[in-house]
Amino acid sequence: MEDASGFCLVAVTAPDLETARKIVHGALEARLVACGNIIPALESHYWWQGKIEQASEVLILFKTVKTSLPKLESHISADHPYDTPEIIALDLASGSARYLRWIFESTSPNDEPNILDL
Repeated sequence: MEDASGFCLVAVTAPDLETARKIVHGALEARLVACGNIIPALESHYWWQGKIEQASEVLILFKTVKTSLPKLESHISADHPYDTPEIIALDLASGSARYLRWIFESTSPNDEPNILDL
């Protein structure tokens, strides 16, 4: 396992599969993420505007580099129908060298040299 301090997992909820797919596809096209896993059929219970609410949602798990977080947050916020979308980045402690290299290369512009030494 290699140090993964420059990488993160970003959790985002969406109201439905169509919205989740749109957000994931746009993030991939912009090379902000290497992968977006869509997990359907969540049931969320939460506080909103002083009341306990319940909703069916979809969870997106993005794998990315920390340097992409500001642009990824802007992308998600622009395409998301929620007033306050969930965007939570979790630091990675370690990961396989090959997988981390793939994330790095997938989020780098094609003309950028690979500076990650794993």
